[in-house]
Amino acid sequence: MTIQVTIIGLGQIGASIGLALSKHTDSLLRVGHDKEFSVEREAHKRGALDKTEHNLPNAVKDAKVIVLALPVSEIRETFQYIAQDLQDGVVILDTAPVKSEVAKWAQELLPKHAYYVGIVPAVGAEFLGDKKTGLDSAKPDLFKNSIFLVSAPAGSPGEALDLASTFVQFLGAAPLLTDLLESDGLMASAHILPQLVSTALLNATVNQPGWKDSRKVAGNPYVSATSAVEYDKEEALKDLALHNKTNVIHALDAMLSALQDLRADLENENAEALQQRISAAQDGHANWLNERISANWSEMQKTPVDYPSLTERLFGSITGRKVKKK
Repeated sequence: MTIQVTIIGLGQIGASIGLALSKHTDSLLRVGHDKEFSVEREAHKRGALDKTEHNLPNAVKDAKVIVLALPVSEIRETFQYIAQDLQDGVVILDTAPVKSEVAKWAQELLPKHAYYVGIVPAVGAEFLGDKKTGLDSAKPDLFKNSIFLVSAPAGSPGEALDLASTFVQFLGAAPLLTDLLESDGLMASAHILPQLVSTALLNATVNQPGWKDSRKVAGNPYVSATSAVEYDKEEALKDLALHNKTNVIHALDAMLSALQDLRADLENENAEALQQRISAAQDGHANWLNERISANWSEMQKTPVDYPSLTERLFGSITGRKVKKK
């Protein structure tokens, strides 16, 4: 028996998920949907899918697992559109960087027999410098040795979380269980803040007096510090910030405080304190990058286990029987 996994949204993340699951086609049927016909066809051509289905209700009606690899601005409408066609016991995963708001939409719009679990993917360390997005940047090993945040609303059955965690492992990554608020807090600092800081730097420099000449000498430091604003134009930054407002404001306050400290050191000509802050930042960056490359997260290490086949894991959990919510 095969399991249908439907992937909605075939950009870098969605297509990479499909490619990563290609080794399990003996037990999986990978169905793909995208709003663009041409993207569906190209994803199928590249081996990310077993079949395409441009009719969205038809794409989900036989699915045991649904992955929404969509901008957060499209998720609520998608929930509304697919709700009446969902199988009993289906697990719906989404990859958006914000979770609390999406979980509210899921509770409001999805039927009781469908279970929502949020996952936030991180790319493998070897792809950190890759600025490409979209289907052209999809890779079967995009998530190798990376971490996925996994979170679900209170009261969700444990089997739904188990399924999501197993799904992540079959993508070559490790699941890190969090609650919805914790996930949003982590992503506010690690994902949204860098893009907003990049935005602020650009607004503080371009179109300002002197930029006409400054632009001629702006080099690698400027490129590195401002490139985050171009990270993913498909995922509107304003939507991410607004849907995670409290955490983003907290992250911005911490950033403003750090800038004020640097300003105070400069104003007071406190060279020692200024150097300490710079050295601490350089050390922090080096340590983080080394940890990210090694992927040796000691706090997550567990005794290795032999996982059953994907079919056994999925059909032996929530998709194979009805469960009661805790």
